[in-house]
Amino acid sequence: MTGADPQPSLRTRLRSLRPDAFGADPAGARMERIRRSPNFTDGVFQNPEGARTRPSGSMLDFAKVYFRKEERARRAPLGAVPVHATTLADLAAPSATGLRVTWLGHSSVLVEIDGRRVLFDPVWGERCSPFAFAGPKRLHPVPLPLASLGSVDAVVISHDHYDHLDLPTIRALSRTDTVFAVPLGVGAHLERWGVLPDRVRELDWNETAQIAGLSLTATPARHFCGRGLRNQQHTLWASWAVAGPEHRVYHSGDTGYFSGFQDIGAEHGPFDVTMIQVGAYSEYWPDIHMTPAEGLRAHLDLQGGRPHGALMPIHWGTFNLAPHAWAEPGEWMKDAAEEAGQTVAFPRPGEPFEPAGELPVQPWWRAVSGPIAHPWRRPRIAGGAAGTSRGDLDLAGER
Repeated sequence: MTGADPQPSLRTRLRSLRPDAFGADPAGARMERIRRSPNFTDGVFQNPEGARTRPSGSMLDFAKVYFRKEERARRAPLGAVPVHATTLADLAAPSATGLRVTWLGHSSVLVEIDGRRVLFDPVWGERCSPFAFAGPKRLHPVPLPLASLGSVDAVVISHDHYDHLDLPTIRALSRTDTVFAVPLGVGAHLERWGVLPDRVRELDWNETAQIAGLSLTATPARHFCGRGLRNQQHTLWASWAVAGPEHRVYHSGDTGYFSGFQDIGAEHGPFDVTMIQVGAYSEYWPDIHMTPAEGLRAHLDLQGGRPHGALMPIHWGTFNLAPHAWAEPGEWMKDAAEEAGQTVAFPRPGEPFEPAGELPVQPWWRAVSGPIAHPWRRPRIAGGAAGTSRGDLDLAGER
């Protein structure tokens, strides 16, 4: 280097220090396409209904709740989660009904639909974090190695948060022939990590890609995006409707409840199975994640207002991301679904099932859960006088 050589700019030098896990910001033709999106206004992507994307209330109060020793204890299982050790034999035989679902933990789901295989939000990493040494760690192991999963026709990403878009997993999948269906802007991350551009289908809301005989449609969701230190809201978030010749499925990604579920159901449903986010909810961020009661309501909206198909809760049981008890989403969903007469599948992580067949319905979490508060339960009346429930704290296995 000579004195005449140009020095890299501060911005260039800072970018060189940026962890690979932060991904890449959209630029060039991709950014121009984003600016043309009807969902991009005032320099950012907008939600279909107004939503606060930053925690409300006092962060000090939240920190006290989240980091209190006794609160941390209830957010983790008391023993080993009963993971189903998925084997090649489980997945090698064709589905008897044409539709088979395998929940792999959190929001990662393998759906075998009409002879094709679709993998939603695959996260095989040990932590959902840009760093290997910090961040929420798995509460149970992955049910099988990624290399043992076999080929998939499409990988679908709902948005770019670390618990849905995992760098090591994407790098491993980039060495296969799979096609990636992602929301607008997310392709920049994938290409930085080695995915060839011709294997990326980048969609705005209500756009559809045809992959291996399936129709994959990015549908609206109520959430937000971002991986780096700055959240520019330049990558879109989405739920997904996937239709084959005989079956239809829906994956919510992350979303708060909003009225658009009815429109999605009318346009793309009814669905044989919905995979609905029901974990990591909090009063501190009520607009961007659903409670189990809201998740059930979303499912019913998607199905035309009546119990139909199977509902599988996702986004719970794998990572500790919110103040609620570890097993609370399962317990709450079980109560809500029974009251509504809706069929719900509760597979152990890694347990395949067919929505048209016998569903896994046993509350497996109770074997490794401590006491769970049940504030959603209605007070019970005893002896004709105003009574109370059995208490705010029940043992998960009592019922």
